[in-house]
This record gives sequence, structure tokens and C-alpha cells, in this order.
Amino acid sequence: MAILQSAYIPWRGYFDLISSVDAFIFYDDVQFSQGDWRNRNIIRTSSGPKWLTIPVPKKHRIQRKICEIKCLSMEWKRDHLNKIAENYRRSKYLSEIFDIINPIYSNDETYISKINYQFIKSICEYLGIGTKLTWSWDYESSPGKSERLVDLCRAVGADTYVSGPAAKSYLDVGLFEEAGIGVEWFSYDGLKPYPQLHGSFEGKVSILDLLLNVGPGSRQYIPSICN
Repeated sequence: MAILQSAYIPWRGYFDLISSVDAFIFYDDVQFSQGDWRNRNIIRTSSGPKWLTIPVPKKHRIQRKICEIKCLSMEWKRDHLNKIAENYRRSKYLSEIFDIINPIYSNDETYISKINYQFIKSICEYLGIGTKLTWSWDYESSPGKSERLVDLCRAVGADTYVSGPAAKSYLDVGLFEEAGIGVEWFSYDGLKPYPQLHGSFEGKVSILDLLLNVGPGSRQYIPSICN
């Protein structure tokens, strides 16, 4: 299994991780951090990479859990949709991918966790990723960063915890070993370039870029799906 905070239409590496495990938990009952991927991501444009950001009230950014954060207004939804349409108007699969994302941009959801979940779930379905998706608050767990992750692994019966490489600096692997749970470090090295608009290849962008340019062929650019 893997455990990770939700992100706004995240990059393809996020989906590679989801596809590589049997169970994935959105870890959104932890503190929201400003300037992170929870409420923003990057698309390609003719003038370079551009951020799409879900605006949230400043008062909600301090000591609030991710799952408690609401967007500031609803205007951003049409703005983001228009920017995607404008900058990817030459992409081959614009109409096909719009059929997936337009209903999400058109609904009245205001919590960023739920907005993120809707995009991630819909994209997983499009890619044929059948990993079980749940929330961290669906399970009982102990306090403590590593302790809580161990408890979540136990709750779903996982024998292996797959973690992103950034966690090497803080994860207490010994606690997992004591619980009989193996730890594997996920690698994004297998992500190969794909056809893009707007100049030389840039990989650290929203998965929308891959979907809009490659459509159904996107699966071959996500190693845990195609291997």
C-alpha cells in the first residue's frame, strides 16, 4: 500500500505510485501547507509552464487540516477550464479529456480534498487503474508520524509499505519491521518522455498534459501500468 496527501490533478508519477499498489490512502487529515501541491499544479503553455491554483482564504491556511480547507470562490473552476482549453487547443485528445474533467469543474464541490479526489478517481478510471482508494480518517490510528503510517498499513492488511523517496529523511523503518511490514522506496526513474506541445520536454507537470497529448496511449508512459 501507499499513503500520500491528495494533490490537485497531480503529475503522472503520482498515478504511477497509485498503480503500483493494491491500496492507496489519501492522508488529508494532516496540516495544510501553503505553496504545496494540495491546491495547485502546472500546465504547459506557449510562454512556458504556468500554475493553476485553487484559491483558499488566508485564514484557512494556518493550523487547518487539508480536509478542512475550502476554496475561496467558484470562479477559479471556469478560469482553469478556459486556460486548459486555450493552451491545449491543438492537442489531439482535448475533446475526449474534457468529457472527463468538465463535470468536475462544473459541480459545486468546495473542499479541496474532495475536488482532488474527484479528479484522481476519474483519471484512474480512464487509465484503468483499479487500486482501492480510501481516506486516512476511515481507520483508527495512533499519534506519531511513523506510528500512524504503521497503523494504517495494519488496518488494510498490508505487508509492504511503498513510500516516495522524500520520506527517507524521517520515516522510522524500524517500526515497520517490528510490525512485520516491509518498506520499499518508490522510484520515478522509469518515467520516459512523451509527445508534448510547446517546446522541449518537461516532465514535472500535471498529468493533464500527458492525457491531452496522448489520450488512451497514456498508459504506456506509466511504468507500473505497462510493465
